[in-house]
Amino acid sequence: MKICVFGAGAIGGYLGVKLAKVGADVSLVARGPHLAAMQANGLSLIEEGAEPVTVPVTASDQPADLGPQDYVIVTLKAHSVPGVVAAMRPLIGPDTTIVSGVNGLPWWYFHKIGGPLEGARLETVDPGDAQWDGFGPDRVLGCVVYPAAEVSAPGVIRHIEGNRFSLGEPDGTKSERALRLSKALSAAGLKAPVRPRLRDEIWVKLWGNLSFNPISALTHATLDVLCTDPGTRDVARAMMVEAQEIAEKLGVRFPIDVDRRIDGGAAVGAHRTSMLQDLDQGRPMEIDALVGSVQELGRITGTATPTIDTVLALVQLRARSAGLYP
Repeated sequence: MKICVFGAGAIGGYLGVKLAKVGADVSLVARGPHLAAMQANGLSLIEEGAEPVTVPVTASDQPADLGPQDYVIVTLKAHSVPGVVAAMRPLIGPDTTIVSGVNGLPWWYFHKIGGPLEGARLETVDPGDAQWDGFGPDRVLGCVVYPAAEVSAPGVIRHIEGNRFSLGEPDGTKSERALRLSKALSAAGLKAPVRPRLRDEIWVKLWGNLSFNPISALTHATLDVLCTDPGTRDVARAMMVEAQEIAEKLGVRFPIDVDRRIDGGAAVGAHRTSMLQDLDQGRPMEIDALVGSVQELGRITGTATPTIDTVLALVQLRARSAGLYP
């Protein structure tokens, strides 16, 4: 089984080390100093309670060097994926599965969902249908990524917490391709359950990303502060209630309520969200996939989203002012 991790930054690098350590046929697509360090010295992983590990890896910035794969696990930021669809073509053979390990609402969301919205497209996450037409939705296997990690230096990944990668077919079946990948990830010491209702997990994770990320970027507050300050907690809660109404219209079941989800965010502690980190480090911000997509779904489902609309407008302007949003 050949597995390529496309976008071997923090999460992709963590996956790559875990797979390479157990002898999986894994390759990584990366770029810049991080790629150069991996090619020269291998890829290192630092985990709490374990000895640091360095493994040799096959890494390139030229997908054509790697050839067709059985699985391509995409771990880029959502806004980066449409622009690299053409570059990924050398990795895709007749039976290649694209594993979408990207934050936010996935571009394939309405594939095999059934009902009147079957086959609907999301412009905010797949402008011009680049992925829908370039990959084809039948290739996709969904993935909700839970670990937190960072690139602490070129070629060095520091794992922070979590090791679960939930997998799921758009139609909810436990397919052979999903079970094969689950087995490979489990052999690498990762949790990889195959879920019949992956969209429910997508929304529970999105609930926090939708609200905590833009509020933190606007206020520079860490999770513990924005989830306990009465004003920002109320704003987050209002956004999440609007999102829940949209999701439930689409058949999603939430296993916890809004306040427990916010309390879970507070329990993480003084964590700086990814959107705040991107703002501070001058990187493009994941506004469309995390917030704009929910606004788009509100319009599709006829659901009012006044708080989401307000926060989205503010964070878009904040990002544009920093040159980090088109």
